[in-house]
Amino acid sequence: MADTGAAPQPPTSLTSPASPASPASPPHGALARAERFVRLTPRVLDQHLFAHHFRDGGTAPVVRALDAYRNEDGGYGHGLDPGLRGPASRPPHVAQALRVLDAVGRCDGRSAEDVCRYLTSVSTADGALPAPPPARRGRPDGPAGPAAGDPQGELLVTGPVVGLLHRNEVWHAWLFRATDFCWRAVEALERPHPCEIEAAVAFLDHAPDRARARAAADRLGALLRERRIAPPDPDGPHPYPVAPGHTPGGHHLPHDYARTPRSLARAWFTDEEMARSLDLLAAAQQEDGGWPFHGRRWAPGPALEARSAATLESLRTLVAYGRTVG
Repeated sequence: MADTGAAPQPPTSLTSPASPASPASPPHGALARAERFVRLTPRVLDQHLFAHHFRDGGTAPVVRALDAYRNEDGGYGHGLDPGLRGPASRPPHVAQALRVLDAVGRCDGRSAEDVCRYLTSVSTADGALPAPPPARRGRPDGPAGPAAGDPQGELLVTGPVVGLLHRNEVWHAWLFRATDFCWRAVEALERPHPCEIEAAVAFLDHAPDRARARAAADRLGALLRERRIAPPDPDGPHPYPVAPGHTPGGHHLPHDYARTPRSLARAWFTDEEMARSLDLLAAAQQEDGGWPFHGRRWAPGPALEARSAATLESLRTLVAYGRTVG
């Protein structure tokens, strides 16, 4: 189930032009309602991404919008990851930037070289990326530059970045040690947080050693079943509380781990479990057209931006599984 192709594109039947509805005439259909929600949010980047994925929009507007978040050190900042504020480059922003570049087929060349130069400058002693430092009181932006002291590498940050670089066949000296770190971290998981499993899957889906990746994914799938991290019945009662940092209702479901049917995590769930999970995802669209964000909320603006990104991700997941969203 290795994902070796380009980022999935929505079927042409979902990308027919549509005129935006006015506030006085609410739009009909999941896609039109989502488009209205994204257009009413301040994230120009998300608006261009929506147009690219669902309205035959070009890649150049997406790249131009992303460049607004880019810094001279090769990293990204300025709230590209809605949960982090301030202008400073931070590793989670890089993960967001790579997702955007990958989605439009532009994760290569000079942009990847600059990103890897930045990643090298902020790596920990074991070659990985550190978690963001805790926000200071009244200053949610955090300090600029490398983390102070001797920070530990984090799979949550490193796994998605390494996976996306491998997916796009980027080769850089930074990747060798970072890849080794990801293997050690993934194979050592015993009591993982659901977000750690997501990060592990993001790495394993594109790791070069496919046999080792499949073996590691099989072990994680068995661990997920054993610990009941995803409920066997997505619509039934969950025996464990919501993971730390998530809002009520924020349990991880099968589609959270297997974002596309080509993911290694897809084999963890039956067809019936995945179908029910996708039904719940489709039904989660809210009255304003957007999807909810279940992560930590500390200010209204970032929470709205996070919902905009979650809306795009939800639509792309549904389309990847062949669900009609028009």
